[in-house]
Parts: sequence; C-alpha cells; structure tokens
Amino acid sequence: MAQSVGIKDVARAAGVSVGTVSNVINRPDTVASETRARVQSAIDRLGYVRSESARQLRAGRSRIMGLLVLDMGNPFFVDVARGAERAAREAGLGVMVCNSAQNAAEEADYLALFAEQRVRGVLLTPADATGRNIETFRRHGIPFVLVDRVAEGTTECSVSVDDVAGGALAVRHLVDAGHRSIAYVSGPPGLNQVRDRRIGALNALAEAGLGPEALRELPTERLDVSAGRDAGARLLGLADRPTAVFCANDLLALGVLQALYAAGVSVPDDLAIVGYDDIEFAAAAAVPLTSVRQPAVTMGALAAELLLEETEQGEGERTHEHRRVVLQPELVVRRSSLAAR
Repeated sequence: MAQSVGIKDVARAAGVSVGTVSNVINRPDTVASETRARVQSAIDRLGYVRSESARQLRAGRSRIMGLLVLDMGNPFFVDVARGAERAAREAGLGVMVCNSAQNAAEEADYLALFAEQRVRGVLLTPADATGRNIETFRRHGIPFVLVDRVAEGTTECSVSVDDVAGGALAVRHLVDAGHRSIAYVSGPPGLNQVRDRRIGALNALAEAGLGPEALRELPTERLDVSAGRDAGARLLGLADRPTAVFCANDLLALGVLQALYAAGVSVPDDLAIVGYDDIEFAAAAAVPLTSVRQPAVTMGALAAELLLEETEQGEGERTHEHRRVVLQPELVVRRSSLAAR
C-alpha cells in the first residue's frame, strides 16, 4: 500500500521549510510568488492533500456538523437534512448524517461517535423517550439543537412544529366533513410528536362536542409503510369501524391506503384518510393524500443556523441566547378526505 504524502515530503521536494509550505497552504499572501509557485508545483506533482482532521484538532474547531434523525427512509427527514445541509454549506461546513432508526441504543452509539469526532455541534431528533442519551451527551460540552421536538426542561435550542395545532387541523377537517368516529394510527406512544398530535385531535373533537371515545387509537411500533399496512388490517377488522382515519405521518397513511385498496375499500367514499408531513409521495399516491404540511426544509435550515450562531460566537461577544422556535403547520386538502358524509 502506497504511503500518503505529508507536508515534510512537499517541503523536501520544494527545497523549503515545513513552515513555508504551511504558509503557502494557509497564508499564501505572506510567501514570495516564486517560492509559492515552487511549493505549489511540488504539491501538484506529489498529489499532497492536507489533513483536515489534523488541522481541525490544532484549531480546536471542527468543520463538521452532526445530524441524527429518526428515520432516513422517511422523506420528511430527507427534507430536514436538505435544509440543514444548505445552511451548513453556506457557512463552509459539512454535515454528517446518521440514522437512529427510532432505536435508543443506536442513537446512543451515534452520539458517542459525534463526541469522538469532536463535531462542531449536533442537530438531533431524539429517539430515546427517557432523555438519558441527551443527558449523557451533554457531558461532552458539544452544543446541540433539537429538531422536530420542543426543548422541554432543557436549556438547548429547538426547532419544531406545533403538533398539537397540526393534530387539531387534521381532525377538525374530518369533523367538518361529517365524521363522528375517527381512528388515530399513532405510531410509538413514547414519541412526543405522536402524543402532541393525539392531544390536538382530542381538542378538535371537544370543540365539536364529541368525547375522547370518538377517537379510536391504533398504536404501531414504527412510523413506516409496513406498520401502516398492519394498522390498516386491524382497522378493517373492527366491528364498528370508524369512517375516517388520521395517521401520525404520511408513511403510515400510505400503508393504511394500501391495506384498504387491497381489501376493496373505497377511499374516501368508504373511509377518509388524513396523513401528516405532506411528503412528496402524498400528492402522488393512487388517491392523493390529504396531509398536514410541516416546513421540513425550513426546520432543518433554522436548526443549523441556531447551531452556527451558538458555535461561531467569539470571545467577548454577547452570550448566545437559546431559543425555542415553533413553526405552524398547514392543512393540504386532497381527494383522500373529500367524500361527503
């Protein structure tokens, strides 16, 4: 295996000191043009690439931002990553994207990796409902921003969407369409987002004079299409089947839609569906899906900007103030919920 070319090799080939090579790389204006050309020629000839990790260790500041999300198979989190990457790139940083797969143990492993790599900071959508992983990571002193989660009981920044309002939007729409019995395919009950969307749904029912019994919850272990198909099968097996279903995200809704289609149940004539997130596939479904839109790209960008603001302040500058940014959702109505009751 060929050995990598180091700065000493470049200095030897150019007939200059290591310090001169370093100046050519980092402060070229301080080196005479003839010497600079000779060093650059040696760099090009030898194929030298500076060690960015070593430079970062010397400077004490990484140019990498960590991003840990619940599920990179969910287009919602792909959009969050796009927004974060765009903001980071404008600041000259890269983003290391990792996927906890909604698993607390995997989340802990990735947070440990971020600490080992001394990343600039972390954008985190927590998978661990207990908060222990966050408490452990906080000891490393690496700044982090919570994404798609309100920073309750912590001092960190967060960027989220008002999921209580989003759940209310979805169920209010169904109630206004005449539905009085609604299923909620909720996902893992430990997730704050699932809890808040349920609270919003119950609020909308109360506004209409309906009690909590009007909402039939069907929890799932995951927030994916497969879990949605399973929930759809359970929904079909109910003796007193609701006339509408609200799903905690669009992947669950698409899975429910598949199960209903396979069973010959008409959407929306026999059963209306509303999802959450408004991913790209929602509009492209066999029956275009009504969904609560979250501004995912904006969420990722704002979270990255808050992290950059915290990590780039210099000595003597005003202390960074942690903020909780809460964005508002929007209901996007499509054919899956439009049948008259």
